[in-house]
Order: sequence, then structure tokens, then C-alpha cells
Amino acid sequence: MPDFSATPKSESSRRALRPPTSPGSPSSVDLQQHIYNSLLESRTADISLHVKGTWEAVYKLHRVVLIQSGFFNSLFTAGFLESSPNLSSSLSGTQDIDIVFDDRNITRAGASNCRVCISRLYGGGPPLHVCPSLIPTRTQPLTPSFMSPAPASDVPSGHHPASPRFLLSLLATAVYLSIPAVASQALSSIFATVGPYTVVQYLHFATGIPIEASDNNEPEAAIGLEKIATLLHSGSSTHSTVASHDTAMIEPLDLTDKLHDLAVQKEDPAESDGESESDGRQKHTPCFNYGALSDKIGEAAVCWLVRWGTDMFEYEKASAKHDLPNTVSVPPTSRRRAETMPSRPSTEEVPASALSPRAPVIWAKGGLTSKWIRELISSDALFVKGERERYDLARAVVELRRRQGIDEDEEKDWEIMFREGIYYANMPIEDIIAISQDISPSTGRQFVPTPVLQAAHWNQSLLRCQIISKPTTRPSSPSPSPPPREKELGISLTTAEILTRLSSSDQSHPLDEREMVYYPVAIDSSTRFGDSSGLEGASMDQLFDPPAPLSDGRTTPRVPTSEANFFGLRAEKKTASECIASDLAGKARWSPYPPYRFAVEFWDVDSLKEKSRLHSHTIWYAGSLYNVYVQVVRKKGIQLGIYLHRQSNIDPIPGASAPMQALRERHHNRAPSFPHAIPFSISSSTIHFSPSIHPPSRSATPTSASSAPHTSIAVHQSSGNSIPVTAAPVAPPQPYRDPRPSVTAYFSVSCSSSIGSSTTRFTSVPDVFSVSQSWGWKSSSLRADDLEDDAQAKPSAPASKLISLRATVVLGIV
Repeated sequence: MPDFSATPKSESSRRALRPPTSPGSPSSVDLQQHIYNSLLESRTADISLHVKGTWEAVYKLHRVVLIQSGFFNSLFTAGFLESSPNLSSSLSGTQDIDIVFDDRNITRAGASNCRVCISRLYGGGPPLHVCPSLIPTRTQPLTPSFMSPAPASDVPSGHHPASPRFLLSLLATAVYLSIPAVASQALSSIFATVGPYTVVQYLHFATGIPIEASDNNEPEAAIGLEKIATLLHSGSSTHSTVASHDTAMIEPLDLTDKLHDLAVQKEDPAESDGESESDGRQKHTPCFNYGALSDKIGEAAVCWLVRWGTDMFEYEKASAKHDLPNTVSVPPTSRRRAETMPSRPSTEEVPASALSPRAPVIWAKGGLTSKWIRELISSDALFVKGERERYDLARAVVELRRRQGIDEDEEKDWEIMFREGIYYANMPIEDIIAISQDISPSTGRQFVPTPVLQAAHWNQSLLRCQIISKPTTRPSSPSPSPPPREKELGISLTTAEILTRLSSSDQSHPLDEREMVYYPVAIDSSTRFGDSSGLEGASMDQLFDPPAPLSDGRTTPRVPTSEANFFGLRAEKKTASECIASDLAGKARWSPYPPYRFAVEFWDVDSLKEKSRLHSHTIWYAGSLYNVYVQVVRKKGIQLGIYLHRQSNIDPIPGASAPMQALRERHHNRAPSFPHAIPFSISSSTIHFSPSIHPPSRSATPTSASSAPHTSIAVHQSSGNSIPVTAAPVAPPQPYRDPRPSVTAYFSVSCSSSIGSSTTRFTSVPDVFSVSQSWGWKSSSLRADDLEDDAQAKPSAPASKLISLRATVVLGIV
């Protein structure tokens, strides 16, 4: 035996041990091509993979390649291969393995998704082609195919068409086989195609509803991979072959706890087969959930719906040619309603192309379920101007559904939505009276029961009394409490105080006390929902990691999102019993009064000059005026600041941001010159200017309006073509004024990305607002997703009225 441990003595000996480098030696590319050809030609296979689903096929494969998959690696290295009765050796030296896909999301795509996954292990396979008309951009946020028919997009030669249904199935297959590269590619494409024609399908997938069966327009086998398997049976039935994971040989392996938890099969308990559930699933239908991956897709879908849902309803209603009354007649008053943001988009403003059948079904039957409509309309993040407009939307949607047939399960959701999802206590008394007289033409009953409106009126009257009289103790306290802080009303309670109230409450009404609703007083946090970053090159563990909080150095741990909490965007409120159960420490703060929710919108933010402000419309809440403004901050790069401002009752109210169309109408469509977009930094640093974190001297804005730099161009100024544009100032009605010079308020601001598939939410603990004082954040993450599109956009191109910065605000006083 030669002594290979000896060290060579000469240079020639050392060269002899080196890999050959002659021109004729195969390179890594040649080796990869050789391995891939072995797949295409089924040569020298040592594994015969017998796959069963709605189809049945045999693949001649190679063990050394398959072990790149976590599924096969565990199968071949767990010591189970030799003892399994499901495996057998043939005379040709190959071993037979039976695998049954019991996941409908895998089997309903036919065999193409499985072949793509296998080909990727061999370093080949066809590139995937996603139709460009399904990809939203900043200049076309509702996709190129929404407003008008998109030009035909031919699939390039050799590419496999990747429809949304195929991408979902490919993701399910990649998770099952544990191939992270394929899973991340599918997930990235799913995030890139969240839009009006895919959002419902993606939300259904995230909530466990199986994808639709493959249609005849998609190839049965992946392009270029038609011959890598012998097809024994091709079924078109929508019912998949269901077998246990024991048949698929997962449970006996070491990877069981890891992989099996990624795709959990749940069974919906029911009394009988074939009946539908309110969430869209059939009773006794398997529900497949993919853990954090499902939640990430759900987040992106919900973020899109809260940004575009109100707009889409108008297009959908016009497409269906329903002439539904979506307003309630309000008695005329001497005060004008603010019109800086359209409260209800009129059908006449909808482009004629929206009247075509191309408008997607989202709100009508066949789209969102009644449960998700209830959650969407109730969400704090829904982009709707105010509570009255929220009611108008809910009323119009319900009547649309009722005209398609009244369903008793849906009626239960409508009852909860009208009772709990709308904060009537924050409406003017004129609106409350009008709603009390509003009768459904479909049922002949009130939309909102009278006791609900009476309770709301009583609630707002109590709050008014607290503000005007400035009590020194908390109302309804069983025992004297220490005086609240000087600038607080003292209306909030800790969880421990709620527990004390329950313990000492009148025993004749214990249930009412336990079911009393409380709203959480916000804490400091910064969260991004629908974040799709960090997918490239991620491992399977990294793909399933929850998103990291924004890197501002002070955020609290992120609450996991799931279907149970509307993927993180459900309206936050709890009964007294739920408050106690959720906060064992007893230190969280709660308010018995609902916060004020409103939406703001800013156009042409990229043209805003440094130190200039662009305001929203002004609202009245709890005796004070508030608005929101944005401004560009040049510090540590270019950042965008967004601030909540307590408006002075004496100083002039600023005009609100308006779309460019308003300027064109004023100046007879004279074409303005558009400046270049500001390249915001991609870094996600965020600074919250609040005395709870920084000293008061670090405040972003002064307490005096006269000393604050303020530049805002109105449409009536002589500059004519200047942007950004502002509308004429409108003062909201003020039933009463808070006499205090300083108030304490908590708030949150949720900013949607330009295409809507992600949302950045900032929340603040109670801060002191003096007159003309502002608190908020400056961040480079608010418009980071626009960088690529901004760089490609032409400066002279006219901006669409869809291109804007939208945010929803939740504001409460303590």
C-alpha cells in the first residue's frame, strides 16, 4: 500500500497531486450541465421516485442530488431507508420510493411544480415568467392591466408561465420538500404580484383555503421537463388523493417536528359535510397552513386591502352596474364639511374602463368572505376619511351583498360590524341622528340598533363633561384615587385598576362590567407589516423567522401576526375580562373612550422642498383641532418626517394637500414642469421626537406656530404651475373647545407603501401637546420602496392621482 500520508519532497510531486488544469478538463459549468443532462435523459439513476397526487408519475433520479432537499436529506440519512417496508430494490439497482402528496395546494397544479423543484436541485429548469400586467409599480399601483386592457404578453421561449395559482402551488411544494431557494423565489414573486386581481386569492391561501384547480390554459408539465418522468395517470379531479404523512415517509424521520409543522393540516370541526363556513371553507375540508410564510402573505394582502379597499369598491360597484345609495341624508347645518379629501369617490369619477368586466370581485360575493369584510371595515388601518365615511362604506357593501341574496351567516357578521366596528361616539350628533333613521331597503330594518347609537351619544357626552369640568379624580372610581398628572384628564385605567373595579362592582350587574370595552393606550413601537426583504439566499429557517422590528433601537418585541389578529392589523380593543387575561402584570393602560380614527393623503411629496410642510385636512376631536403634516429632513441622509400637530384655534388653518388634477382644473390644463424625485435612503432608521424618549429640547417642532418654517403653495397663488398643490383651507365644526393650554394624547400613524403591499406603523405613548405643538417621526423607510420606480420615472411624466402617500391616524386622549 502506498503511503499517502508522506509529504512529497519535490515540486514535481506537489504538482502531481494538484487537480488537472489542462484545457480539456471539465469545468464546474460542464459538470453541472452533465448532471442536468442526466436528469433530462434519465441516465444512471439510483432512485425511482413514485409520486402520487391527482396525477401519478415515476421519476428516475439521483440520490446525491436529491439530498440537497431537506426532505430527501432526512429520508436518506435518518437510518430509515433500510428498515422501511415502503422501499424496495429493483434488479436494475435503483430503489423505489413511494410519495403521496396529500396537500391540495401541491396536487392542484398538476406535475409542473414538482418538476420545477426537482430541476432546481439539478441546477437547471425553465425560468419562470410572471406576466408584467400583474406586477404593480409606483406609476401604475393598480397594475398596468387595471385601467385599460394591457398589451398581450407572450411567454418567452423556454420559460414556464408562472400564474399566481402556480406560484402558490410551487411555494407549497418547496416547503414540503424543504428547498429554500425555490420557496424564496416563489415567495418573492407572490409579493411582487399583490394587486387587485390576486389579493383575494393570496388572502385565501394565507387563511388555509385551498387554491383553485389547474385550468386548461396552463401546461401540464413544466416547459422543457416533459420527459423527466413517466406519467402513469393524470387526473383532473379537484379532489386530491389523501394519505397520511407516514405514506410520504416524513413522520419516522428526524425532520418530522420541523417540516411537518411548516405545513400543518387542520380539520374544521363541523356537524355535517358540504355546508359552508362563514370564512369561505367547506366543513370537514382540510386546511393547510404554512406557518410564518402564510402569515407573511396574509400581511401583504391585508396591507393592500386597507390601502385600496375603499377605491376598489367604487370600481367594483360601477363594474357591476349597481346604483346603490351609499349616503345618508344629513340635516343641513350652517357649518361646511371638510372636502379636502373626497369623503366618497363618486361613480362619475371612475374611468369608463372600470365599467368593463375586468374590474375584480373583492367586496361582492365570490370575493372576500363576510368575516373578512367585517374585519377590514373595522380595522384602524383602513384608509377611509372618518367614521361617517366608514359607516357609508359598510352600508353600501352590505346592500351590495344583500342584493345578491340574504345569507343568515353573513347577517351575523353585519350585526357585529355595525355594532362594534364603527365608533359612533366620534361622530357629530347630526350624523348619529341621521343614522338612527337609516333603514335598509333590503330588510326594512335599521342598520344600527338604536341602543348602540344611544350608548355612543352617552359616551361622547361623558367625555365632553370630563374635558370641560377637568375632574381631579377618575370617574366612577370605587375609592378616592391620587390626582392624575397635571396635563391628563385621568380617564385611563391600568389593568390592575380594572380588576379592582370588577372585584368591587355592583353584583347585580357583574356581566355588564366584565363586558365593558376598553381601548389600549399606545406604547412606543415601530413595526413594518408586509415586509418582503431578506428573501434572497435565505435558508428555510430564515424564511420562517418572524420579521424583525424597524432598527430604531427602542422598539418592543413584535407581536406575532396570524389570521386570528387580522395579520396584525385588527382594531385593538378588549373587554374588561380580556384586558385582565392579556396583562398579568396589571400595568397596561386602557381607556373607556374609543380613539379618533382618520385618514390623510399627500400628493407630490417628492417635490417638497426642505423645511417646507405639506398639511392634511384639519379634524376636530375632544375639543381640539388636529392635522398631520409631512416635511423633508436632511439629516443623516434624506428622510421624510410625518407629524401630528395640535392646531391653534386662533392661527389660520393651513390648506390641505390636493392632487395635481385640482391645479390643472384651475389653470385650464396647463402642463406644469415636474421636478426630479428625491432619492430617499434605503436605510430604515427612525427617530421619534417625544419627551418620553428625548428631552423636550429635542422636539422636532416648536410650540409656537410663528417660529416654525412653513411653506405651502396654494392653487390660487400667482405661481400657478407650482407643486405640491394645496386646497383652500376648511375649518371643521367645533361643538366645544378644550380650555386647557396643554393636553396629553397617545397616537399611532400607519403609512402605506406606494403600491400598498406593506405598511409602516409608528405608535407613541401619551405625549403632551401644547397649542401649535407637534410630535411624530422622521424615517427613511416611509418611501424606501419607491426608490427603484422613482429612478426610472421620467421627470416630465404626468403624475396619476393614484400616486400619493397615504396614512391612517389613531388618536386618543388620557
